[in-house]
Amino acid sequence: MADQEASKINLDNHLLLDQPLLRLPYELLRKNFRSAHFTFEKDSTFVKNLLKETANGSLNGRTTPQDVVKNLDTMLARIRGMKRKLSAYADEETRLHRQVDARVAHLRELSGVHTVDDVKYDAWSRQRLDRLLVDYLLRHGYNASATSLAEERQMVDLVDIDTFVAMSKIRKSLEDRSVQEALAWCNENKKELRRMHSNLEFMLRCQQFIEMRRAGTPAKMAEAIAHAKKYIAPFNDTYTEEVCNMAGLLAHLPDTKQEPYESLYSLERWTKLADVFVEAHNKLLGLPSFPLLHTALSSGLSALKTPACHSSTATSSSRPSHSTSLTTSVCPICSTELNELARNVPYAHHSKSHVEHDLLLLPNGRVYGKDRLEEYAVKAGLPPGQVRDLVTGESFAVDKLKKVFIT
Repeated sequence: MADQEASKINLDNHLLLDQPLLRLPYELLRKNFRSAHFTFEKDSTFVKNLLKETANGSLNGRTTPQDVVKNLDTMLARIRGMKRKLSAYADEETRLHRQVDARVAHLRELSGVHTVDDVKYDAWSRQRLDRLLVDYLLRHGYNASATSLAEERQMVDLVDIDTFVAMSKIRKSLEDRSVQEALAWCNENKKELRRMHSNLEFMLRCQQFIEMRRAGTPAKMAEAIAHAKKYIAPFNDTYTEEVCNMAGLLAHLPDTKQEPYESLYSLERWTKLADVFVEAHNKLLGLPSFPLLHTALSSGLSALKTPACHSSTATSSSRPSHSTSLTTSVCPICSTELNELARNVPYAHHSKSHVEHDLLLLPNGRVYGKDRLEEYAVKAGLPPGQVRDLVTGESFAVDKLKKVFIT
């Protein structure tokens, strides 16, 4: 009974790790709808205003027939352009709906599995592991490897390749000292970033100012001042200290050793900008700031970790010589591979014990509950005073067994 309880699947706990799987497509659907709505409103308003202007001008005689034809051509071109854009948005919406359907079906498979011993759970969990690996590869810029793995496992709709590839391109552009792609992204998501109180766009504008000042030419100095008036000065009430530092930068050359201006000229700011962009991107789309593989691995290590795993005895025994097998320890956390990795992971909170009562240690090192051994001995027709290992089938005398106590 205890084994059945321990192997039972808790669907709520499983789905905690898979929340981004459904959240991201819906966030992208909302973004796609807003973009389509903006395009429609902008182009339709332009066409309506030009049509009204042309009609009134034609009635009043102020517009020549040639101008009317020209305006009609302009309106037709604008409508065709709007149709192309809306078609692209419709294709994107279809793709996202296909992703949602595939992900819902993937999660629905878990509802038909009740224990971890079910062969269906093994297949499902392997696919989830592949998803976590793809997520990890995408977050670290290994886009080609992630795409190959997703295609090989036939789960392209279960992973977010396009989203992370677009993010990595912008991150790479910042690492290559270009802010144009990041500023374009900020412009597309201006309202959401403002709602999040993100300082990403301000930092990008400051970096533009720094690079103009780094050039040092009179023309760039004038351009930097005009840039600061337009993009930096309006944030004086919000980022007072940063605005003052930008103003002070006008009086310091790139080779200055005075802080904070030396740090402002530092090329390491580009790496910081890339990190700020990634943080804002993930927050806007509701993505975790770290790979889900880390969460799953941390949970697994924590579930197995006990205080004894990092005692002096366990630590010394977890570092065998090269001639010793790495599998000498039964506990995974005490192994050489996982001991150090699990050192800072918290211990699991077990509110219920799934260990059998009256444990007995067999001479071969296996442990079973007394009731199970006696029940199996009766079923196997063993003589009194004999028990049999449930797995190996070995028989032992009862007086050779040792009682096990768990402290």
